[in-house]
Order: sequence, then structure tokens, then C-alpha cells
Amino acid sequence: MLKRLLPLAAATFAVGTDGYVIAGLLPAIAADLDVSTPAAGQLVTAFALTLALSAPVTGALTSGLNRRSALLIALTVFVIGNAATALGTSYELVMAARIITAVGAGVITSAASSTAAAIAPPQHRGRALAFVLGGLTSATALGLPLGILVGGTDWRITLWAVVGIGLLAGVGIAVALPGVTLPASSLPDRLRPLKQGRVLALLAVTSLAFLGTYTLYTYIAPALLDATDGNGRLLTLILLAWGVGTLAGNIAAGRLVDRYDSARVLTAALALAALALALTLPATRTLGSTLVWALAWGVTVGIVVVPQQHRLIALGPAAAPVLLGLNSSALYIGVALGGGLGGMAQEWLGLAPAELGLAAAGVTALTLLWHLAAERAVKDAEARRSDH
Repeated sequence: MLKRLLPLAAATFAVGTDGYVIAGLLPAIAADLDVSTPAAGQLVTAFALTLALSAPVTGALTSGLNRRSALLIALTVFVIGNAATALGTSYELVMAARIITAVGAGVITSAASSTAAAIAPPQHRGRALAFVLGGLTSATALGLPLGILVGGTDWRITLWAVVGIGLLAGVGIAVALPGVTLPASSLPDRLRPLKQGRVLALLAVTSLAFLGTYTLYTYIAPALLDATDGNGRLLTLILLAWGVGTLAGNIAAGRLVDRYDSARVLTAALALAALALALTLPATRTLGSTLVWALAWGVTVGIVVVPQQHRLIALGPAAAPVLLGLNSSALYIGVALGGGLGGMAQEWLGLAPAELGLAAAGVTALTLLWHLAAERAVKDAEARRSDH
């Protein structure tokens, strides 16, 4: 099974490196394109929003293809988009290129997850999902800091590196992944689960959790100026700690949801995330405390997605590709809204980037309350059914 999962993880590693690295390069991108840092942050917002909205459509269009073909087509679009980003000479051209890239990325994320769920036995599904998502979290541990280190001389070089990763992932998919075929689904079929209250409640948790994360993370480079004093190498070190924490959280989540109730795993992760975000200002005044804070916050971020995917698959194993695709869209809606909220908080409310931690903590606390209320409603409904 590992041989089949490895190229899927490589593909998500390419997407993760591309998606995460832009946030760390925002100051350089803003200076090169002659825009403000919040305006540059909207490149993250546009990427995430396009991915979220296009994923159901592109998923439906490619659902009749075997997963290998779908992933190769998506990786081609992804590589072209990143090359165009690297060649972009104006804010408008770079924005258009990010939108193209996002269309390919949306197919990659959902197709890789649904394929992993299909080829793994039920008792190991959590670990399989965690392994493939490990591509995304490995990108935070390795691709993100390396990309920022390379981009310290020219942010465009980092995008060319992402192009190379995408090409390598494509070779891995072509060579190692069998032609896994899943049931085809139309766009109405893919959107039908949104009529179910339980599915909507779970997707809302995903969106809100990443809204909280990206309210701060999108502007992480300026937020950490006190700890780094503008030193790119120190920023790389801090983000490496965050990425290692995220990878550790992802690995732990796979094992935890195979052994414990997924809802409880998520409750603990959200509570710890809210606490870490609330401590952003005092915790990021020195390099040492910032490293500890980044590691702890990263662990909580790495945990969230796996129990969410596990719970959605449990609702309807036969509809796993559709449900995982919707969860991917929900995640990136949260990313987009987080980038937008962080930008508005700076421009309209005058918040400093480091102060976004409190706003992010507030959103995460609300996510936890929503999650607990939804779980209570489910248990009450089950109790009423058993009484009858």
C-alpha cells in the first residue's frame, strides 16, 4: 500500500509547498510588485477561494477518469500556473496565474485523498489519509522553510522550485499509481450532501478552523518581526519549527482517530489551538519562546483535518470522494476568508500583524463552541431515536 500512497503524498507535497510558501514570501512579493503587504496577501485569498469554488466543478468534470489520469491533468495545470506566476511582471498577471494554479490544485487535493481512502482497508483508513495529507504537512516542515530560504534572494526562484516538485510528482503518479477508478458523479451529485445538516455542520467546522489559522498565518512574516528583526534565516527557523509541529500533529492524528473518537480528538486540538493563538503576542517577543510557540501551534493545526475527513467518510463511505472534495473546498474557503479577514483587520482596524493572533484565537474559540454544539445536537437526536 505504501508504494501506491507515496506518489499521492508527493502530489500533495507539491500543492502544500506552493500554498504555504507564498505567505512567507509576502513582503518580498509586495515590494517587487509595488503593492502593500495586505494587498499581496490577497494572492493567498484568491488562490484559496478559486480552489474552493472550482473543486466541485473540476471534480465532477474529471470524475469519469481514472485517478491517475485526473491527477496528471491536474498536475499539468498546476505546473503551468506556477510557471506563469514565476514569470509574472505585474500584480494583475501574478493574480491571474495564482487562479490558474488553484484550479489544478483543487483536483489534486481531493483526488489524492479519495484515492487513498479507496485503496486502504477500513481499519487503516485514518493512517492512509494522514500519510497522503502528510504531503501537505511535510510541505510545512520542509518545503515552506526551504522555499523561504531560497526565496530570500528572489521569490520567483521558489516558484520555479515548486514547478520542479510538480513535475517530479507527475512522474511518480504516472509510474507508481494504478488506474484506480471511482464512481463518476455529476456536479448536482457532488453538491447534494450539502442538503444534509450533519454534513454542513462538519464542513463549517473545517472552514472556521482554517479561517482562524489563516487570519494570522497569511501574515506570519510581518507578525514575527519582533522575534526575527527581519532576518530571513530566523523566520525560516521559526517556520521550520511550525512545520515540524504540523507534521507531528498529522502523524499523531492518524493514529489517534484509529483508536479514539474523532470528535474528541478534534475537541482537544481546537482547544489547544485557541490557547496557542491567544498567546501570540507574549509568546513571540523572543526567538526562544517563539520557537516553542510555533511548534505547539503547528501540532494543533496538523491534527484538525484527519478527524474531519474520518468523520465525513463514516457518514457515507460510498460517497467518500464527494465528501472529501467538499471538505477540501471548505478548508480553502476558510483559508480565503482568513487571508481576507487578516487583511481587513490591518487596513480597516489598524491592527498590527502580531495582534492578529487574538482575532485568530477568537475565531478558533467560536469554532470549538460550534463543534461542541453540533456534537451535542447529534447525540440528542440519537437519544430521541433510541427512545422511539
